[in-house]
Amino acid sequence: MHFAINHISAPKLPLAEFFAMCRRLGVSEVEIRNDIPDVLGTMAPADVRAEAVAQGITIRSINALYPFNLWADDLPDHARRMSDYAAECGARALVMCPLNDGNKVPHSKVVEALDAMKEILQERNLTGLVEPLGFPISSLRSKAEAVAAITESGADGTYALIHDTFHHHLAGEIEFFPNRTGLVHVSGVTDMGVEVGDMLDAHRVLVDGGDRLQNIAQIRALLAGGYDGPFSFEPFAEKVHNAADPEAALRQSMDFILAALTEEGAA
Repeated sequence: MHFAINHISAPKLPLAEFFAMCRRLGVSEVEIRNDIPDVLGTMAPADVRAEAVAQGITIRSINALYPFNLWADDLPDHARRMSDYAAECGARALVMCPLNDGNKVPHSKVVEALDAMKEILQERNLTGLVEPLGFPISSLRSKAEAVAAITESGADGTYALIHDTFHHHLAGEIEFFPNRTGLVHVSGVTDMGVEVGDMLDAHRVLVDGGDRLQNIAQIRALLAGGYDGPFSFEPFAEKVHNAADPEAALRQSMDFILAALTEEGAA
């Protein structure tokens, strides 16, 4: 297996320092963001591309277009702007997250949004990474639902899934789609005082021995099924963001995951 690192793993590092940290960790693939931190709103795409080239970094994705499954109001313009930025900075993909406010979105609307987004992505040679959110209030909780919509839109390679270990666990999913997966997000939850249905982004830490989400089992299943893409760290907890030494924390989690997989003969 190999790792990628989402900038939210060390959001206090400026982009150049984040890239340098990743290379010291032996990682060459990253995800940049438009929220924490807001790289898109603070840096020109040409500058991002130049820094990535200088440091030998591949920008795997920009995270994230929200809510991709409601193709109305300013979303089309927002989608084009984000896709333009992605293409100009050299990113390979755009993460697409569904509405997450308790309102339902019909399957037909999800397909409609995928149909509308397809030309935008194809014109810029981008992949759309559809990320179901497992929260009870999410309008698209399962990968099975996402696969059905992608298939109806035409499974021509424009879209792939994100398997997020946190959201997979929250949604209670059993099925894996390794051959439809373009990226895996990994994070753990160690807080024993929170029920699964009450888990939030704020509980998401780096994976260690106290993990409750069965990350190792999920990673093992994806690898056994033939997934060969990166596993990208995506922790949201403030204690991770405020870590005095994010590089050491990431290295420790990487070492834990690799050791756990080696013990099972799956690394």
